[in-house]
Amino acid sequence: MASRDTDQLGIYVSIPFCRSKCTYCNFASGVYPANEQARYVDRLIQDLREAPAWAYETGVELPRSVDSVYLGGGTPNLLAPELIAKLFALMRDEFAFTPDCEITMECAPGQLPAATIEAMVAAGVNRVSLGAQSFIDREAHVSGRLHNRAVVEDDIARLRGAGIANINVDLIAGLAEQTLASWEESLEVLIAAGTPHASVYMLEVDEDSRLGREMLAGGARYYAGLVPGDEAIATMYERAIERLGQAGLMQYEISNFGRPGSQSRHSLRYWKRRPYLGVGLDASSALTTQQVSESASRQVRDPEGEWENLPSVLRMKTSDDLNEYLAGPRIVEAAWLDRVQQHEETWFLGLRLNAGVDVAVLEHEFGAELTRPACDVARRLAHDGLLEFDGQHARLTPRGRLMSNDVFQEFLGLGAGLIAK
Repeated sequence: MASRDTDQLGIYVSIPFCRSKCTYCNFASGVYPANEQARYVDRLIQDLREAPAWAYETGVELPRSVDSVYLGGGTPNLLAPELIAKLFALMRDEFAFTPDCEITMECAPGQLPAATIEAMVAAGVNRVSLGAQSFIDREAHVSGRLHNRAVVEDDIARLRGAGIANINVDLIAGLAEQTLASWEESLEVLIAAGTPHASVYMLEVDEDSRLGREMLAGGARYYAGLVPGDEAIATMYERAIERLGQAGLMQYEISNFGRPGSQSRHSLRYWKRRPYLGVGLDASSALTTQQVSESASRQVRDPEGEWENLPSVLRMKTSDDLNEYLAGPRIVEAAWLDRVQQHEETWFLGLRLNAGVDVAVLEHEFGAELTRPACDVARRLAHDGLLEFDGQHARLTPRGRLMSNDVFQEFLGLGAGLIAK
């Protein structure tokens, strides 16, 4: 993490409450009793209050200036209006929000009463991410969503009427019963809505979701047998890139599209390795220190020793079990990243962005000895048609975006032999 990025912080707040669990969802969220909300917010407040002291004791920097806040979930808009007000009042007491702070709340369509929107506006929320996933009513229904197209369109109008015009809409390519024609219709409805940002995700099949487990088992529940094949999903994704780009929503990251000036500041923080603090269930944090920790003190051999003061990066995660989180320690996983791991991370996070990776920047931060083997990998991947690489800039090709996880894997473990024993 470059030192120029450590003077401001992003805050991620996990709100795990949902009215129903979508079949494809693999997040730590669920249908919990409403009376747990107040207890949960109290725990969030405790963690936020204790964060500065914890950071000091741990030896990491925790900037007080905040330029992005993101409430994700789950369904953050299920919080009672008074709890929204209480949470934001505490954050503003403990941290200094910049005048242009981007404050995002994820919202489920059809679950936005007027009192909640009023509370959001009063709290300073200026960006909303709506989880539409599909504008085809049948597709939304079989996926476990509780809304239809008209509801999403009405929510967009109501948010704009309240003064929140910076709206993202999520779509998923690969839902049960989805076809290329229905996908095209969803794209057209999204474009017609005129939102400045869109996120398009390809369906993930893994055992962390009910639908994924059913598909892996070859079953038929949750309409698993009606999920499009990989080739059809890839075609949908490619069509989204083309059609959204034609409408002025330009792709800037594997899953994200925006009009000029509408890129998600908070999301860019993750991909550019800027510091953020995560609180709540299954929340991650990444913070830096100028002090070299014992576990990160192993350096790549360099005769000049010019990277001895490279900031260490501490990545942390909270529990994904609600009861454990409410009763247990704030952090359940923590790991210091050494210089090699930071270099690897810079490649696979930077390549998510359409702008890609600048080799000169990496050489300045990590040294040529680490960067050289990665450039060799980039050349090989360029030969395979997965990267564009001119020796200075590396970026994914359209084919590389479809196989991005395989590409990222190629940059892991390259510096293991360069670590001083």
